[in-house]
Amino acid sequence: MQKRVVAVHDISCVGKCSLTVALPILSAAGFETSVLPTAVLSTHTGGFTGYTFRDLTEDVTPILNHWKSLNLRVDSVYTGYLGSFEQIALVCGLIDSFRNENTLVMVDPVMADNGKLYAAFDEEFPKGMLSLVRKADIVVPNLTEASLLLGIPYPGDNCDRKTVHEILKALTGLGPDEAVLSGVSFADGKLGAAAYSKKTGKFYEYQAERVDGYFHGTGDIFGSALLAARLKGKDLGASIRVAVNYTLSAIRRTVEEGTDRKYGVNFEESVPELLKMLR
Repeated sequence: MQKRVVAVHDISCVGKCSLTVALPILSAAGFETSVLPTAVLSTHTGGFTGYTFRDLTEDVTPILNHWKSLNLRVDSVYTGYLGSFEQIALVCGLIDSFRNENTLVMVDPVMADNGKLYAAFDEEFPKGMLSLVRKADIVVPNLTEASLLLGIPYPGDNCDRKTVHEILKALTGLGPDEAVLSGVSFADGKLGAAAYSKKTGKFYEYQAERVDGYFHGTGDIFGSALLAARLKGKDLGASIRVAVNYTLSAIRRTVEEGTDRKYGVNFEESVPELLKMLR
């Protein structure tokens, strides 16, 4: 039976990220992808000015109530950017209502990067995000977000393997069975991800070419590909390899084409590569 994923993210109408990344990637991978939009923006907020923003918090409860009346089967819940404590509480309710023994919940605690919280959030927000992380099977933060969740100093993006392993184990101590750190580097010119499974007690890592510069939406591409691989039955190590390689392929295409990076990367034309990796 085709699996159904519920993707809980905002929609940026222009600029590839959040739902406009998660929906096509997961659908192309063969999953029925239902969406719960948390906000609608004319563009994403990185590199654009004058963008519009409409909060959809008031719509979430009516949507969930209708879904409950349909007795929907939910095989996976994938959460990304949530703009308030209220939205976090509502998504916790979604998970409680629709989770069954086979539902895979993946939380990307989008709230910070480069050692700092995003401007929209105050210092209390990571404490609210913890309530959602505790319900996750897989948590997928960057190093900044992981540090905020754990209440530890930000170690810098080039921290050593021992520190990364300690952070990964501590993240699973919050509740999830698996933790994945994106944007990890253990060598010059390399960038990738590291992961830990509480069930197996094993660490995994995969490093690929580092491409200089900042590329919008790559975290969402990485997360969507990672979830697709896990739902296809790949183990954690194989899944981070798929996610890193697919993200790198999209970045390379964008660099070769020389397009304006604030509009996102060309993940669409790399979808055939993703499908080969998933097979």
